[in-house]
Formats: sequence, C-alpha cells, structure tokens
Amino acid sequence: MAPPSSSINHISNPCVYERKSRFMKWLSKLFKSTGSNRGGGGGSTSGRHHPQILGEESMVWPAPRRSLDDRSRADREKEELDQAIALSLAEDLKRPNGQRWRSNTDEDYAWALQDSQLNPSYPPYDPSHYYPRSYKVCGGCNCDIGYGNYLGCMGTYFHPNCFRCRSCGYPITEHEFSLSGKDPYHKSCFKELTHPKCEVCHQYIPTNGAGLIEYRCHPFWAQKYCPSHEHDHTSRCCSCERLESWNTRYYSLEDGRSLCLECMESAIMDTGDCQPLYHAIRDYYEGMNMKLDQQIPMLLVERQALNEAIVGEKNGYHHMPETRGLCLSEEQTVTSILRRPRIGGNRLVGMRTQPQKLTRKCEVTAILVLYGLPRLLTGAILAHELMHGWLRLKGYRNLNPEVEEGICQVLSYMWLESEVLPDYRNMPSTSSASTSSSSSKKGGKSEVEKKLGEFFMHQIAHDASPAYGQGFRTANAAVNKYGLRRTLEHIRLTGNFPL
Repeated sequence: MAPPSSSINHISNPCVYERKSRFMKWLSKLFKSTGSNRGGGGGSTSGRHHPQILGEESMVWPAPRRSLDDRSRADREKEELDQAIALSLAEDLKRPNGQRWRSNTDEDYAWALQDSQLNPSYPPYDPSHYYPRSYKVCGGCNCDIGYGNYLGCMGTYFHPNCFRCRSCGYPITEHEFSLSGKDPYHKSCFKELTHPKCEVCHQYIPTNGAGLIEYRCHPFWAQKYCPSHEHDHTSRCCSCERLESWNTRYYSLEDGRSLCLECMESAIMDTGDCQPLYHAIRDYYEGMNMKLDQQIPMLLVERQALNEAIVGEKNGYHHMPETRGLCLSEEQTVTSILRRPRIGGNRLVGMRTQPQKLTRKCEVTAILVLYGLPRLLTGAILAHELMHGWLRLKGYRNLNPEVEEGICQVLSYMWLESEVLPDYRNMPSTSSASTSSSSSKKGGKSEVEKKLGEFFMHQIAHDASPAYGQGFRTANAAVNKYGLRRTLEHIRLTGNFPL
C-alpha cells in the first residue's frame, strides 16, 4: 500500500447520497390508472371519482374526468405529466438540506416522455438506449454506477459498499473521515498511520502548546520519543545511547551506568576477557608498520577509578566529558577489575576488584579502559589509546589537542572499518582474535554487532567537539589524500596536518 500523501483533509459530512426518486413509480401508476380508465369502457355514472393514491407519500390528486373533458388527448397527457413533476418537486423540497435525493436522471426521463407524448410521430421512448447526462464511474471498483444509490465525495463517486478505508479495507460509515489525496481513511486508521508513537512509552506523542507534534529522534537509530523522557530519569544505554523502552529492561552496572540487551551480548567485563582483543589490536598496528616496542599494561576499570586516574595525570591532555579510556603517563595505583560480575535479575553484581601499582618504565605507564562496553566499542577505545602511546613512544611532543586527538580518532575509525567492512581498506581484521563475543567465536559477526559498529563509526564521524570531531575530519581528509605514513611524517616535522 502506498503511504498517504502530505495533503490531508479531514472531512465532516462531506458526502451527498443519491438515488432515483419515486417519481418514476408515480409516473407508472399514473399512466396505468389513466390507461385502465380509458380501456375499461365503463365510466362512472354518478359523476364521483375515488381519490388516486400516488407513491408512498399518500399524496392525493383527483383523477381527470374523461367523460366531461373535451380537450385533446395530448393536452390531457401533458397536464398529467406536469402534475407529476410538480408533486416530485414538492416532495424534494420537503426534505431537509443535505438529505435530498438527486433526480437529474429521472428529470431526463420525464422530459423524454413528455417529448414523446407531444410528438407522437417519433418512435416511443426506450429507456434501455438512454444515456444520462453525467456518466459516473465508481472510484472503488471502477465500474459504472448506473441508476443505483451512490456517494459523491470530492469529485469522486462510489457505490456505498465501495467507499472503504484505504488502510483497513472496511467500509466507512461514519460522518467524519480523513482524506489523503483521493484515498479515504477512518480517522482512527489515519491516526495510526501518520501520528508518531513514542518508542519509549508506546503512546501517541502529544502536541505542544502550539498544537504541533514535537518529539526527539536519535540521529542514527531514528528512535522517536517524547521530549519528557529526557528529564524523567528514563535509562539510556551507556554504549549505544538508546533510551530504555517500557516493555524491556536494561542491565544496571555497579557504577550506575545502564546497558541495553544488544550491547550486553558482546560486553567485555574484566581485564582477563579483554587481553585477546588488546593483543589483536597491537597486531593490527604491527600490520601497518606501526609496531609498539614497549609492553604497555592494559586494565579494565570502573568509571570512578578512571576519573580518579584522570585527576592524577599532570600532563594536561585533553579529555572528553565522559571519558571511556586513558593513556597514563604518570605512576599511579589503579583499582582494576579482576573478575567479571554475575547477573542478578537486571543487575550485575559480585564484581571483584584489586588495586594495582603502576610504575613508569617508559613514556607510557598503562592504558585504562572502562569495563562493560561491547567488544567493538572497547576495541575502538583501545585503538585510540594505543595511538596516543605510539605517538609518545615515537617522540611526538607537544601536539595540540586537535592534531593528537584527531589522528588517534582516525586510527580508531580505521580499526572499526576493518571489523565492520573488512574489504574497505584491505586492512587485517581482528575479529578472530577476541573470544568475548558469541558471534566472534563462530567466526563472524551478527547483524546486531555490525550495526553497533556502524553506530560507533557514525559517532566518530559526526562528533561536534573541536578536538575529537573537527580534529578527526581534518586528519581523515589528510590521510585520504596523502596516506597515513606521509601524514604522520608531516605531523612529526611541523606539528600540523598537511594541507
């Protein structure tokens, strides 16, 4: 079914119901009565005539006196026809407005009969060969309406049973309905088709003070929801940013974050689970001739531990408001996750942590990543932070945030491309190296995981921040034009991207 067009009319009492009037019945009775008086041969001797009942309206008209009227036969028949037309018009005028039956076709019959009576030399009138002045075709079945009842609406005509809702297919019998283009709808069906529903509370999105439908829509997932859900403590997934629907339940992590069911399927929960993915991304760097010579420790941590580590950094590197990864340069004691939590209802509980002393052996002390994120997002964070480590180990000093964060985001984006679109840049994929995801264990990714990967790429490409967003777009343009190796060399020499 084609979607309804944008031109919408809501009609109240728009249709005119039409049928043949009872005029033809009166005519047949009238002429039958006249013919019987003429052919009977036994006129009344008393001079009195019984009243003649016409149609179903019980209207009385005295039958003409045959024996006392010396007018011609044609004059008498013309008079009788004029009387019948007057009765028909009188009945039509008695009906209230909007409920009169149209009788254009019957009037055509009347004038044709009158002409035949006044011109007896012409052949008798034959209704089977008569065509009405306005030929009507049903807009529903595309058949000739003929002389039965029909509805007229917006210049289109229908058999009563053909005037049906374009959506549900049932006849429209209400006085009010909706019209989209030339397609009629029940008002309820049209609202179901066109009025957006909130994907959180599953109710029709209400109108605002100006009478307009106002809602929020996620730029990637196209999730529509009421504006009120942004302020009524509705849970939002910390990974994919979708709001929790009322008919599903998100998982609650111990540090206060929420995780949707789809992201939970491939979430990495402790440091041990993340080691295969970490080593696979190091191999990815080595495959691009960017080997990291130092063994940099990697830990999965809670949000509080990550925020405390950021405070302990003294080099003033730029960080996002919600930091999910960190490349440490200072010696610190960090609490890492030793054993993954277990699921208790809709909560993850029983997580075991341990403090770990990090000593500085090179320019990079450790890489910290937030726990409880899907495999592809965790890998993208690792690729970003490893690029920070590679730059420091290779002597790239005092880069401004736009340059350093921008080129790190490029490496994160390239790794996601190699996972979601393995043939895009002919880069090695690391999906076979991680065993955290059930889809990776089977040697491939589910459509859900691929969609998540596309979302994480969308986040990087459309980031609005100056360092991470504009920095990425400038760096990515330079890499696409000059290649990664020449771009990095230009950054080492000038501190900026090549133009």
